[in-house]
Amino acid sequence: MPKISAELLSVLRCPVTGSSLVQDGDELVSTMPGETGEMLRYPIEDGIPLLLPPELLPAATSAPSDQHDAVLPPATDQPVEH
Repeated sequence: MPKISAELLSVLRCPVTGSSLVQDGDELVSTMPGETGEMLRYPIEDGIPLLLPPELLPAATSAPSDQHDAVLPPATDQPVEH
């Protein structure tokens, strides 16, 4: 389980409630309840918190990884001509 640094946690906020977050295992948990009265939970995948509202999380986690990553051309040391 990757531990999120205290420095990063100090700036992250719940996208729904705006409250601060605390780490609980492999998830970040809001410190204020959402509309349902429950604390909102956000998974941490590969050390990266997925801070999406609950209704958007299933779509984001089910998409193939090639839809998440932009394909960029290889980097070169050559200046770009305009």
